[in-house]
Amino acid sequence: MSRKSSVPARRSEKLAKGRNIVAIASGKGGVGKTWFAISVAHALARAGTRTLLFDGDLGLANLDIQLGLMPQRDLSGVVAGRLTLNQAVLPYEEGGFDIIAGRSGSGSLANIPPSRLQLLKDDLVLISATYDRVILDLGAGLERTVRQLTDEVGSCVVIATDDPSSLTDAYAFIKVTRMERPETDLRIVINMASSIRAGERTYNTLLKACEGFLKFSPPLLGIVRDDANVRETIRHQVPLLTRHPNCEAAGDVESVAGKLLK
Repeated sequence: MSRKSSVPARRSEKLAKGRNIVAIASGKGGVGKTWFAISVAHALARAGTRTLLFDGDLGLANLDIQLGLMPQRDLSGVVAGRLTLNQAVLPYEEGGFDIIAGRSGSGSLANIPPSRLQLLKDDLVLISATYDRVILDLGAGLERTVRQLTDEVGSCVVIATDDPSSLTDAYAFIKVTRMERPETDLRIVINMASSIRAGERTYNTLLKACEGFLKFSPPLLGIVRDDANVRETIRHQVPLLTRHPNCEAAGDVESVAGKLLK
């Protein structure tokens, strides 16, 4: 086999190995992406799924902050060569899932060289084989690290709200991803919707733009309603499904998790 023809074969093999990795993305910050990543990982774990939550926001990692953790081992040790990725895995006993934390409050990992990021990504694909699902919390926007981390995931969930700038940036993320990796399984979650019907209207606005300009129809994975319990749990650094497992937003996240399991 020629070198040229072996490249797609190697890429297909990596995609097959990483098919249980679900990237959580957004075009902009402030849409609840990290909160959603934590909540859906928790919901998957509650459903009996062995789950890893990976903080891929290499510029502004904050999974540990939202979970009220002070991890002794994180990605900075992996990038520096002091730890393997396996050694950076920490059990989050309260949620029943594992995490790999970033370095909170440090932007140093955002400048990770492409070759080192590729090694990190390859290690994540390898470690994903020991889990049923891996939830990859990406940084917001379209930076190089974000695009490179989404290269070999099984699915990519784009979080958007009804804010016009959120929809514009979500569309931009979808457009660039389709241009660079047209085979990516892109799905939409509308967060902080005032109602299910309002969430459907927001999704249809984004869908119309994608169909009109990209000739692509990203499916709706779910709608998460605006819920005061979410803000309360974020303030207390406790997962929603721990503190308010029966509220509307919790039910919406569990519905999304159920679809991901299918």
